[in-house]
Amino acid sequence: MPDILIRNADVVVTMNGARDEISGGDVLIRGGAVAAVAKGIVAPGAEIVEARGCVVTPGLVNTHHHLYQTLTRAVPGGQDALLFGWLKTLYPIWAGFGPEEIFVSAQVGLAELALSGCTLTSDHLYLFPNGARLDDTIAAAQEVGLRFHPTRGAMSIGESAGGLPPDSLVEREAAILADMVRVVDAHHDPREGAMVRVGLAPCSPFSVTRDLMRDTALLARDKGVMLHTHLAENDEDIAYSLARFGCRPGQYAEDLGWTGEDVWHAHCVKLDAGEIDLFARTGTGVAHCPCSNCRLGSGIAPVRAMRDAGVKVGLGVDGSASNDAGNLVLEARQALLLQRVARGANAMSAREALEIATLGGARVLGRPDCGALEVGKRADIAIWDVSGIEAAGAWDPVAALVLCGPPRVRDLFVEGRQVVRDGETRTIDLARVVERQKILARRLAG
Repeated sequence: MPDILIRNADVVVTMNGARDEISGGDVLIRGGAVAAVAKGIVAPGAEIVEARGCVVTPGLVNTHHHLYQTLTRAVPGGQDALLFGWLKTLYPIWAGFGPEEIFVSAQVGLAELALSGCTLTSDHLYLFPNGARLDDTIAAAQEVGLRFHPTRGAMSIGESAGGLPPDSLVEREAAILADMVRVVDAHHDPREGAMVRVGLAPCSPFSVTRDLMRDTALLARDKGVMLHTHLAENDEDIAYSLARFGCRPGQYAEDLGWTGEDVWHAHCVKLDAGEIDLFARTGTGVAHCPCSNCRLGSGIAPVRAMRDAGVKVGLGVDGSASNDAGNLVLEARQALLLQRVARGANAMSAREALEIATLGGARVLGRPDCGALEVGKRADIAIWDVSGIEAAGAWDPVAALVLCGPPRVRDLFVEGRQVVRDGETRTIDLARVVERQKILARRLAG
């Protein structure tokens, strides 16, 4: 693969230790990594990517998604419901999925993320109807070309046992643990620069047993992989934990081994001060999903308090049935706006929101090789054209990315390979995939 020189950017946002921003900067890519970041780089024989009129940033990092949900956007009956009611509406629909639905919806969701500047994403797949497997999403990610952290989720408590999901969507816990072993052994790559790393992720405290949570934590530590679940998402979630377990979600997590540098929890809208301190002390990460939290009326996560306490925080678009979009740069804007609504106009700056969307997410996912443009880091790079109408009149092009746009990336590189060029995906025929997605959605709707 030839060297690639991205040159003459209006600004290169490095997210390095000093948070340097280089006016008129260049970035040299060699062998899938960043080889140089400076002004006036000379690289004979390199392929040139002209970035005049653009801001160059590290690729954005998405720490929580349910890719399969791109097939169930704007579903009637779920549009105006709180979390539990929304789930009850959608579970029966998801029970009709199979391998093709999981694969195609993942392709669409991953392409949507790529077009919004995302180079690294996790995915939380916790239902496997009709022969679907985590492998289906991994195959989709390999075609689209994003760096991928799929998590093998699970549900084991069906309606007949007092859980939320229908019995048809739950699995036996012995089978869950066996498949967790299988997917880690088959797909997890612990090496620096890995394109696929697998995590383990029972869905939530209200859909699995305490035994499965504890056993999964033991298995993850044995295999050296990360742990993920939903936690403290809304008031219903807190009430369930108090009634069922006699404690708040933070205590539940700590008792079962679900805190530490190798754990990140989604949402955490209702964490209290003690739980925030717990997460800070233990290095536990949080995937903040502002748009989904608004859509489901869950509330405003205490991100300012988390950050001030030292909690690792990244952004997540969450599922496309509860967002209903998958645009990560717009998620950064929403994060900023919500903290200002809750705490005042100086609660979060545009640059801090961009940091959470890049370096913050990489830290949550345990990827010190990603999230910044520094020599030796992976060449995951987003190029944003700020010469168009969205940023017209902007005095500060870096802040403009978050405050006004553009919401779509011009070019995107993952491991030095170009995934998006001139605002279009290069790795898949997106029009064909979207048309297939529409057919599958109509079939599900009956």
